[in-house]
Amino acid sequence: MAVAAYASLLSLSHVLENLQHPARRTRLHLDSNQVQTLHQTVQFLLEFLEVDSGRISQEMEDLARQIAILADEAEDVIDLHVVYQLGQGSRDKSQDMAALSSFYQDIHKVVQKIDSIMNELGMIRKESTDVSKQQPVVFVLESSSTAFTSSGKSSTMVGFDEHLVRVMDELTRNEPDLQIIPIIGMGGIGKTTLAKNTFDNPYIVHHFDRRIWFTISQEYSAREILVRLLNDGKDQESNKTLAQLGQRLHQNLFGRRYLIVMDDMWSISAWDELRLFFPNNRNGSRILVTTRISNVAISLGTHSPYVMDFLDEDKSWNLLCQKAFGEDNCPYPKLEEIGKTIAKKCNGLPLAIVVIGGLLANSNRTLEHWESVAKSINSFSNLEYSERCLKILSLSYDNLPIHLKPCFLYMRIFPEDDVIKASKLIKLWVAEGFLKTSRAKTLEEVAEEYLRNLIDRNLILVHKWHYGGKKAKTCRIHDLLRDLCLRQSQKECLICVPKAQRISFFEPWESCLCFLCSSRLNEDQRMDLPEVQVASQSTSLESLLVCDGCRIMYPNLVRLRLLRVKAYEDDIEFLHPTKLRYLKISDDMQLKFESPSTISLLWNLQTLTLKLPYRVNLPSELWDMPQLRHLISDGVVDLPHPAVTQDSMIMENLQTLAHFRNFRCTIDVLDRVPNLKKLGIVYLEKGSGGLENLARLQKLESLLVIEKDVSLLANITFPTSLKKLTLTSCCIPWEEMTVFGSVLPNLEKLKLYGNAFKGPEWSPVEGQFPRLKVLIIWENDLVWWRAESIHFPKLERLDLYEMHCLEEIPSGIGDIPTLLSIHLWDCSDSSINSAKQILEEQQSSGNEILQLYVDEGQVVSVTQ
Repeated sequence: MAVAAYASLLSLSHVLENLQHPARRTRLHLDSNQVQTLHQTVQFLLEFLEVDSGRISQEMEDLARQIAILADEAEDVIDLHVVYQLGQGSRDKSQDMAALSSFYQDIHKVVQKIDSIMNELGMIRKESTDVSKQQPVVFVLESSSTAFTSSGKSSTMVGFDEHLVRVMDELTRNEPDLQIIPIIGMGGIGKTTLAKNTFDNPYIVHHFDRRIWFTISQEYSAREILVRLLNDGKDQESNKTLAQLGQRLHQNLFGRRYLIVMDDMWSISAWDELRLFFPNNRNGSRILVTTRISNVAISLGTHSPYVMDFLDEDKSWNLLCQKAFGEDNCPYPKLEEIGKTIAKKCNGLPLAIVVIGGLLANSNRTLEHWESVAKSINSFSNLEYSERCLKILSLSYDNLPIHLKPCFLYMRIFPEDDVIKASKLIKLWVAEGFLKTSRAKTLEEVAEEYLRNLIDRNLILVHKWHYGGKKAKTCRIHDLLRDLCLRQSQKECLICVPKAQRISFFEPWESCLCFLCSSRLNEDQRMDLPEVQVASQSTSLESLLVCDGCRIMYPNLVRLRLLRVKAYEDDIEFLHPTKLRYLKISDDMQLKFESPSTISLLWNLQTLTLKLPYRVNLPSELWDMPQLRHLISDGVVDLPHPAVTQDSMIMENLQTLAHFRNFRCTIDVLDRVPNLKKLGIVYLEKGSGGLENLARLQKLESLLVIEKDVSLLANITFPTSLKKLTLTSCCIPWEEMTVFGSVLPNLEKLKLYGNAFKGPEWSPVEGQFPRLKVLIIWENDLVWWRAESIHFPKLERLDLYEMHCLEEIPSGIGDIPTLLSIHLWDCSDSSINSAKQILEEQQSSGNEILQLYVDEGQVVSVTQ
């Protein structure tokens, strides 16, 4: 429950910060001292959980459960009162005073209960501290994640032969200095198996004078490790100090060529405490480290990490055969097809294949039994398989700091094998309130750090990187790790969902209704969707996620709208659910989106995405919603001009304003969105767009303009912060590109669609695009492109689509030292031939990095 308490406190913290926003304070009648006091209490409890979450007793678990309930209760009390005030109409003062008095009483009761819990926590903490001072600390030196000791038997190496050869080569190559070689990968990928087979290889045994293997657990003691290294834990070393033990180890290794394997390292601090005791004998000694955490591997410093990937389908099948039959092939033809299906469902994770292979080896070899195994392999119905795998993978979860656990557990809401946009995941984490605020960073930047950390720990897998490889574009989670999320979510009582995902131990929890169904579900897997009235009137609903297939699976859902529903007996009507933070409505839902003016009563709403086939006019009240961070449409939505008043609200949190029709960038509007990072505008009507004012957006990084009236772009200005520019159908003369390039010193990505620039010739000028990495030109009548390498000195990728008139790609493009790839789709034959010539010239000069793609295929050499 500590994670649930932490997540609930974080969410409450965001609500309290929202209340302290200047715009809220002027519109709401609240006791600021009471709000601030509660906020300070919440911060104290958050810090307490961050420090003590790893050693919480059963008493503390019970208190954590109460904290989670009270935090949710406080949020509900605040929300009900805020919405009452925001929705007040013709009520008299006596009603308002009665409501205010009731609010103060309710929140005071919650605060008193929290104070009582804080006192109990203090007493328990003191008692546990006193006990810990009296009792010795017991350290576990062997991690349960490995089945090996230094004298254990090596495991099957199917699919690992190439890894074994490469690691052995690193261990024995002619490099005299001491080298540290990290092996990195997620739990169960085979790191320990590879290290053990390397350690026991006869050539390695002969090559090194001394070999030592030890496992570093999550709770380690440098002193106890040294004792084990020296004498396998015998009593004569037990009274020596750390320095004495280290000196003896140094003496034992000095002058010898040694191999040390440190298996399952979780923290660089373990190495920092031991590194001084391993001498650099300059005789080819090596230290081999296995770890699940990228940062640990990188911090070791002397050698690039050796990354272990998943097995392909053929190697997965071979490993399954080894475990199930003890040979490389299947001796039963009738089982081969279903066996390959089972192997494929393991998603290339050796741990899963080994465990399921062991189960198959000791069971009936009938087609019916193997088919039942195939059906249950990705569910908890196969308990033995799940327990054995999750026991190992749970170590990665246990090692997570508490601030990362809610974000990891949230991954369970996505269907199996789902490819998740990182940008969407970040928005959802922000909306759920899982991120701790930072003065120096936006919540999105904090979320990116959390995502990077989970990727480094191999708990979230990168499916596709943004160009340049620094940030994940899409990601996914391995099925077994998703099962771990399901198990831990239930244990922590953090995230519960309806029955759509067929997890029997989950009960619907209305604070997180996730309509994630998918058309793959069978009739018996459909959840019992509550009546639409119940869902729409819930005040505690925070996330309404509607994905593909819901319209078919749940007929009731097609009637769901954002409707005005009665909330109070005095007939004041407003939108529910009021705690909604993330809302996306797509055209495939066949839902009619009605946007009443009372949308501002969704005072917690952060992200509103509309993908609709019909034109919608949003209400001006959106400009009175300071929590909004992302407003996204697909070009058919009109966002009205805000009313200009003395108390006009500054939308400090708004970062995305994308694809709105005929949006006017007037000075008063742009000054209200000072932190805007992404802006997309679709001009379908003539008139002043105010593009000459864009330079006022000093934090703008991405700009998209769809415009057929070139006159509107005549006076456009750009902020120097711009990194990505997309222009469509603008028909700007190529000669004007000189002006564009000269004012975009930080531009990294330029996308030109549908004759964004027009004319037969483009002659770039040196110095225009000093940092441009990606250039995309789609459907353009350009004939002669006269460019050299100096015009795009940092270009990494060139994409040309439907360039039917282009004579050739300038040969100088191939001389750009950073260029990695050229992509051509439906282009002229002459441009394709010039690209092949560039590739030939680069290959002949030793450039093996540049890749050429024509239509869907990759041209490896010019002979293709």
